[in-house]
Amino acid sequence: MSGHNRYLVPDDEERAREAVNSILALGDDPPHSKPQNFYEDRSDEQTWTSENPNEVEPSYSQAERDKDRRAQSSFKSHDRSRSRSRSRSRPRSRSPLGTNPEEDGTTRTERDEDKPIQEFNKTRDRSRSRSPHGTKQGDDGNAPTTSQSASPEQKTLCNVVAAHYNNVPETGLDERSKSRILYLRNFNNWIKSMLIDEYITKVRESKPRGSTLRVLDMGCGKGGDLFKWRQGKITHLVAADIAATSVEQCKERYNDMRQRAQRERNFNPIFSAQFIVANCTKDRLRHKYEDVTMQFDLVSCQFAFHYCFESLPQAECMMRNASECLRPGGFFFGSCPNANAIISRVRKAGGKRFGNDVFSVEFETPVDEEEPPPLFGAQYNFHMEGVVDCPEFLVHFPTFIRLASRFGLKFIGCEPFQAFYERMKENGRGLLGRMQALETYPPFPDQPLMGPLSQYEHADTFLNTNKQVNRLGTLSKAEWEAATLYCIFVFEKESS
Repeated sequence: MSGHNRYLVPDDEERAREAVNSILALGDDPPHSKPQNFYEDRSDEQTWTSENPNEVEPSYSQAERDKDRRAQSSFKSHDRSRSRSRSRSRPRSRSPLGTNPEEDGTTRTERDEDKPIQEFNKTRDRSRSRSPHGTKQGDDGNAPTTSQSASPEQKTLCNVVAAHYNNVPETGLDERSKSRILYLRNFNNWIKSMLIDEYITKVRESKPRGSTLRVLDMGCGKGGDLFKWRQGKITHLVAADIAATSVEQCKERYNDMRQRAQRERNFNPIFSAQFIVANCTKDRLRHKYEDVTMQFDLVSCQFAFHYCFESLPQAECMMRNASECLRPGGFFFGSCPNANAIISRVRKAGGKRFGNDVFSVEFETPVDEEEPPPLFGAQYNFHMEGVVDCPEFLVHFPTFIRLASRFGLKFIGCEPFQAFYERMKENGRGLLGRMQALETYPPFPDQPLMGPLSQYEHADTFLNTNKQVNRLGTLSKAEWEAATLYCIFVFEKESS
């Protein structure tokens, strides 16, 4: 892109003034956006949020909130006393759960010492008995184990998701270049590239030069991140996904990449890899590793974590897979739908559906403030042009954070895509251009716009007020609305 170009993204509320504030002007100092806590951004999403990540507080009565706070206070005081008694009387375990890592299917929530948190969950989950979404298996507050068998309904949903991704056709570059969401997909890839690079860099800074770097990719799909791992110079990858066809295509991509690398003039061996067909929300991955003693430096889960929030047992299983082979100081990071944005938008739509010509989100019943969604099993159907068309589940982040802490994962941060873009756009400016993550506007004569002209009013507004700028990089309004449905998250493994 030329030196006269600017990067511009439209605002959720169609306010051109705020869109202009998100410009990356080459040669100027961009506004600095520090990493922010996801729950502090409450401008138009004041539902289903909490200032305190340890406090689960959807909109229900003050009396119910008071009871929940008393239950939570009991949990906190019990947790402090438990940590003191553990240091005096209990031998240290290698497992973040305080159990023998070989005792498959057992979690801390089954033990007597976790009765306070079970009581908290029972109190908090009363709204689910009235919820139009129904109650999924494991949502009764008793926290069944991760080895508990799934109901036929759950098995069916897993099969639906697996079948959907198995049936998504593999398209070449020519076909992808014609896609209505070409720049949205490139933008999401840029987000992932910057996130992966950020935490590969952090890990390398903490290890001696030349050390190995092992990665677990949960929900690897067809291998869209293989090149990112190669660029990061990792030494070993374990790639797991529920869709067998996708895993096979991922393996083929890897083999092609390795063969091309061998033909390069300055040949550098690429990372070794293992590919696993497994449901990361129900199968214990450690039993499938070629080396069960292996420890990972990074665990990545891109656009797949939300499937585990179908039920508590599945979320526990996913967290166990993320944590149990992650070394202390390693990072678990990923991207998933932003539940606050989804709930906010569906309520603003005044029904059970919202979207545009790029995507749609539809709940089975209207979502209102009187009946907040359940913590688990809050299902909606998500459709995105040519990419996704299957059921998904809201991720309630305070619950996510509390659950992660039980598995030895410390919450580092969470950012909506738009905030992550603001923070990383300066460092990632060159990559934005190389990946064609933003669409050139006005387009060159031989490059038609991907969306209708009305979707670029924010760009026209900026160009009309900045006559010295000839072209800029942007996204159509519909693509930006889809991109801002997502957020990134990061956790760090604590020492046992």
